[in-house]
Amino acid sequence: MFIKKIAIDLGTTTVLVYVPGRGIVINEPSVVAISQIDKKVLAVGKEAKDMLGRTPETIVAARPLKDGVIADYKTTEAMLRYFINKALGGVRLFRPEVMVAVPGGITSTERRAVIDATINAGARAAYIIKEPIVAAIGADIPIGSASGHLIIDIGGGTAEIAIISLGGIVASRSVRIGGNRFDASIVEYIRRKYNLAIGERTAEEAKIEVGSAMFLDKKLSTEIRGRDMVSGLPRTLAITSDDVTEAIQDELEGLIAAVKDVLYDSPPELSADIMNKGMVLSGGSSQLRNLDQLFTKATGVAAFVADEPYLCVVKGTGIALENLESYKRSILATR
Repeated sequence: MFIKKIAIDLGTTTVLVYVPGRGIVINEPSVVAISQIDKKVLAVGKEAKDMLGRTPETIVAARPLKDGVIADYKTTEAMLRYFINKALGGVRLFRPEVMVAVPGGITSTERRAVIDATINAGARAAYIIKEPIVAAIGADIPIGSASGHLIIDIGGGTAEIAIISLGGIVASRSVRIGGNRFDASIVEYIRRKYNLAIGERTAEEAKIEVGSAMFLDKKLSTEIRGRDMVSGLPRTLAITSDDVTEAIQDELEGLIAAVKDVLYDSPPELSADIMNKGMVLSGGSSQLRNLDQLFTKATGVAAFVADEPYLCVVKGTGIALENLESYKRSILATR
């Protein structure tokens, strides 16, 4: 009874932590600030994100995960330790059991890195589970039924598209397209079209304020600030939703192609189920305006955004952790 359990959605841009009985206790950016002099961790989460692009040479603020997998092992371990300690708080007699959600296309080496980092960060046991499975659980999809369900989980680093039936993945694609790629494309587009250098945080804010997956009849507009590429001086620029839509066209086409590939791989019986039920969108980046309409138009299959889409993965991971016996077939690796 004294064994604590923690579910972690270890995202490229955000880390969410769920503790059974208490719900979601942490929702912070996956950013770590490290001193270059003594390699000490100075800040993690929100505090570290505020330092992005604003640090002196002696401090580096960076995201230790790239495209949903560990890019910097030591920093990821330090970040996990910080979040585990923050979630449990106080003095602990027992090390917790931790379940971590990872992209569906993760390799065995990347999987091993996640398990090792979790154990070294203070876990007694570590479990790894695929994001499409837990996203479906968190979106209240009955994954154990003998019926096909299509889930599209679009996060910061990756998009996971999977057809699930009888608790397992029948066909899937994991593409490295997500919110971060959208932001980078907006930065590049604004630089190329308007000769204005902006940061990824500014691009993200513009995407949230006026971004849309389809061109809008009634355009939205917002002001962004950056550095003029010609004069080198600060400049304010008004952009519209059309600018953002145009900037992210390549990424949207990549997502549509991946969804079509999964539908193409689907057995006929499951295709019929999906036509009847439609596809469910989850993940923070699925909240982009009209993304569901774009998928519906491109595939002919109705698309719906789940309730609280950015919480689906962490809620599903928490449910799987509380019911290990029921979901043991879905767990990829344990230690």
